Order: sequence, then C-alpha cells, then structure tokens
Amino acid sequence: MLILAIDTSAVASAALISDDAMEGVVDSFATEDTRSHAEVLAPGIEKLLAGAGVTGADIDAIVAGVGPGPFTGLRSGIATARTLAFVWNKPLHGLMSLDAIALEVAESTASVSEFLVATDARRKEVYWARYTVADGRLPELVDGPQVGFAAELPDLPVFGAGAGLYADVLKADEDFARTQPNAAALGQFALARLASGQALLDSTPLYLRESDAQVPGPRKRAL
Repeated sequence: MLILAIDTSAVASAALISDDAMEGVVDSFATEDTRSHAEVLAPGIEKLLAGAGVTGADIDAIVAGVGPGPFTGLRSGIATARTLAFVWNKPLHGLMSLDAIALEVAESTASVSEFLVATDARRKEVYWARYTVADGRLPELVDGPQVGFAAELPDLPVFGAGAGLYADVLKADEDFARTQPNAAALGQFALARLASGQALLDSTPLYLRESDAQVPGPRKRAL
C-alpha cells in the first residue's frame, strides 16, 4: 500500500509511505518555516512524486493531518489533500496531527507510559493531547486535543515544540523540544492503523478556536 501523507498544522510537510519500504518511508520533505505553506506545498509534492518515480495513479490513499493548527496553514494542507483525492479518485483519510509526534515518542528511547504532546498555538497557548503507550503498541489518545495555557497542563512529561517554548513551566523533553508534526510520522501511524483494521478520521479540520476573521455586517446607509 502506498500512501501520500500531508501535514501543514505547523510546518509544511509531505511524505510517501509504503508497507514495502524500509521503515515505511519512501521519501519525504518538510520545511522549517511555519508561514509559507501555500507557496511550497504543491511544488514540494510534485518534486516528491517525481523523485520516487510515481504518479497519482500509483497512490492507494491520501492521509491529511487535520490539526489542531492555525487556520491558514491547516487549510492549505487539507485543501490540497482533498483536491488530489478528487482528481486522482483516491480514498482520503484524516489523522490528528499531534499523533505524529506521539508515534515518534513511542518509537524513541523515552521510557514513559503516559505523556503529553504540545505544539505552539500562539497567543501564549499550546495545542496539546494526552497519550498512553505500552511496549510494542501504538500510542493511544486518552485526552484532547485541547488548547490552553502551558501552566494549566497536567503534570506529565511533555514532548513537542510547544513544550520547548514553555520549558520553564513544563516537564519538557529536551530531545523533542523543537519537534513539529510531520507527514512522515503521520503517514507511518496511518499505515499502521489501517493495517490493524482501525478506522481513521475524515478530513474535517480540528479548529479549536473561532476564526479571527469576521464577516462584516451590512453597511448603514448615510442619511
């Protein structure tokens, strides 16, 4: 099975994941910039496919990270995933973006059975979720996603770039203090869950705040 995974909840990233590839990842790319998703995503995917020698016809499914994340960046990835799924006539699945970091934690040497994943939500807040993990199993979401102030999070080890921003009030893991959700880990998680018969989400974005943009009301006529 060959999956194209896309996530723009923080940085812009995409990956080709296959159950025939070493560790699942055929190839991937990710930016460091958290504000240039629309400009880099489509060219990046085109280059990714060309480098792997595949086309849309070879893709079996598309997986989109559905957040939580800022409105503009998240929309870029989900809209791209929906467009490609429509044009290529492929199944489209969603997966919470924080799951990508949770999988990296579960596969690392960090020996924790319960932990938090946190990313930057701006406004001095973080997006976060709580997970448990047992040996040899995928991390399991037990709470979240939520958005809030770092000082209000449960007293557990915290992984992800959100933890790095507020290491003074969180039990931040230094090895993961700059880690953002990425499409490679997201796709690996999705492939593992699909292989085990677990259902994924649809592509509805997980917006945890109301949009700052407001539709202007009708103008009053001058008398």
